[in-house]
Amino acid sequence: MSKVKYYYDSETLSYQKIEQKKGKRLGIVLLSITGSFLAGFILLIIYLNIPQIETPKEKALKRELHNMQLQYGLLNKKMDQIQDVMANIEDRDNNIYRLYFEANPIPEEQRRAGFGGVNRYKNLEGFDNSKLIEETTKRMDVLTKRLVVQSKSLDEIAGLAKEKGELLEAIPAIQPVNNEDLSRIASGYGWRTDPFTKVRKFHYGMDFTAPRGTPVYATGNGKIVRADSRSTGYGNHIRIDHGYGYTSLYGHLYKYNVRRGQKVKRGDVIGFVGSTGRSEAPHLHYEIFKDDDRINPINFYYGNLSPEEFGEVLERAQRENQSLD
Repeated sequence: MSKVKYYYDSETLSYQKIEQKKGKRLGIVLLSITGSFLAGFILLIIYLNIPQIETPKEKALKRELHNMQLQYGLLNKKMDQIQDVMANIEDRDNNIYRLYFEANPIPEEQRRAGFGGVNRYKNLEGFDNSKLIEETTKRMDVLTKRLVVQSKSLDEIAGLAKEKGELLEAIPAIQPVNNEDLSRIASGYGWRTDPFTKVRKFHYGMDFTAPRGTPVYATGNGKIVRADSRSTGYGNHIRIDHGYGYTSLYGHLYKYNVRRGQKVKRGDVIGFVGSTGRSEAPHLHYEIFKDDDRINPINFYYGNLSPEEFGEVLERAQRENQSLD
């Protein structure tokens, strides 16, 4: 309740009540509101221009945010370096390793494909540094996928290398008789004169003349599938299954050094030169089969002959003469 004020009226010699005018009262109210507004505005200006005082917690959060931005920047630089290394590995993988092993190159879009469908990065949105975090995470995901693709490719290459290594060890690649043990190469692959009928017929192998008892070597890794004399004309003979469609045959042996079912490696002594079966003199008759077809053995001596020695063997094998079986 507001105070009532009075004044002394000298004419009536009495106290009279002071009555305030409505306009004056309204003016006072307006003046008060205006003063309050101006005071608030001045305080706001002062607040905005005076450096704010940070709490210890705010300072710690600010340092943490700055450190995070710095770490993300360093991470992106490292990813640039990793991507360069990765690109080099992928290029060698496609243009050297896979090319050598006759494997199809991996398409670029398969290596660098992103992730479609649902937005995987929705939980990263709505923050001050959302774009930085989202882009870095995307790069990490794509790089991780490239590493997975490359890892699988190298696993495939390792398998192909192992298989090719086994193939190279299995293919007949050396002479079955050492050069120093040879008397001569009596006859090669092709049309020759039969020593018994004296007519021309096709000779499907190569004849290596050598003294009786000369060691005969396996020309490639494989498994002995025959070691007997039950094949017409060959006498005591051995057949090795090398896998990959290759089989080698060694005929007219004096005796065996292996048994059926035994595994052998290139260079193992499997038997000894003889003259059993349909043979005119001690020699080794040697044949190679590929997918059950006889092929010329002359193309399979790259493993232990120099170019000069191979040229001499080739020249002798091409002479059309009389075979020894």
